[in-house]
Amino acid sequence: MNMYIKKYKGIHPGFILEREFKKRMIRQRPFAISINEHPQTLNAITKGKRSLNTAMALKIEHKLDMEEGTLALLQTYYDIDKEKKSQHLGTPNLSILRKSLFWDTDIFKIDWNKQYKAVVKRVFERGNEEEKNEIRRFYGSKKVDNALQSATRKPYTVSHI
Repeated sequence: MNMYIKKYKGIHPGFILEREFKKRMIRQRPFAISINEHPQTLNAITKGKRSLNTAMALKIEHKLDMEEGTLALLQTYYDIDKEKKSQHLGTPNLSILRKSLFWDTDIFKIDWNKQYKAVVKRVFERGNEEEKNEIRRFYGSKKVDNALQSATRKPYTVSHI
């Protein structure tokens, strides 16, 4: 398997491309013009704001003497990773979690990803075993353990001399 695929699987190909430009000391604008592409398009790709289509990937690979299909495969792996994350980031099984656990907020408006530490803390302080198991299933044991550990740490304080 290509070294780029192994090393950078799941990373946007634009980030790898930008790194390659820096490594080879290639300026983006002249490069874009040399492959008959708009510099703005190439810039959006290298910033991860735009996907890399197969036609452009082939042009770039040819110009940089990269193995054919490398950037296109990186884009595919990135898309797969992104899709997996979006599927996983839904919500836990709300039929298991009691709404009374979240009495102070609308349970349907919780951002389960951004507010995971507060959710974990709340469920592990006030929830039953079934609710705790659902949170472990949803977030994974490692993420739950990290959230619980950070909740028990004492805040750093600076004393004045």
